[in-house]
Amino acid sequence: MAATLLISSKNYSSWSLRGFLLCRLADIPIEEHAVSPDDPNTRAELLLRASSIRVPCLMHDGVTVWDTLAIAEYLNEISPNAGMYPHDRKARARCRSIAGEMHSGFAALRSSLPMNLRLHRTGVTIWSAAQADIDRITEIWRECLQTWGGGWLFGRHPTVADAMYAPVVTRFRSYGIDVDSVSAAYCAQVMEWPAMQEWIAAAQEEPEEIEELEVEF
Repeated sequence: MAATLLISSKNYSSWSLRGFLLCRLADIPIEEHAVSPDDPNTRAELLLRASSIRVPCLMHDGVTVWDTLAIAEYLNEISPNAGMYPHDRKARARCRSIAGEMHSGFAALRSSLPMNLRLHRTGVTIWSAAQADIDRITEIWRECLQTWGGGWLFGRHPTVADAMYAPVVTRFRSYGIDVDSVSAAYCAQVMEWPAMQEWIAAAQEEPEEIEELEVEF
């Protein structure tokens, strides 16, 4: 029986994208149900005004779980052989640490460069706080890629950490952010991920447009 994944906008919601990628990592069948962007709670989430984020929400075998890190842990429990976390204890600890850092941090990047998969701009002014977030993210990427190799943050296969940072890759692409060569290669790897391509293709067909997120520079 397929799990149900409640999502919001495919074009604008970084959290929904993370939930989807986590389900693909776990290799479980899902049925997606979209909440209208006109729903007040959904709109608050997309505009970063929600006190807590309850979408995506996974419903499976009588269990309801929201929050992307909680979803990741639940999926890892029911799919322990899917490799959602690295096998090595040191790598697994680092994976959880940087996933948590993404989950709770980088507010300046989120607010100044909201996710918008249909947007492509160049010459965007990046303020210092957002640049500090960009610098920290690319530092994390370089450290992981140089330590574990293989093209993904922890080796030859994507993990929870890659799912957590994938929306950042789309932000860099949407706003023409220049990064170092190691980070650029990682971004290309993420964009070639079949699950990412599946999501982005669906986002292009999404009819809704949220004016507040169509940022003008």
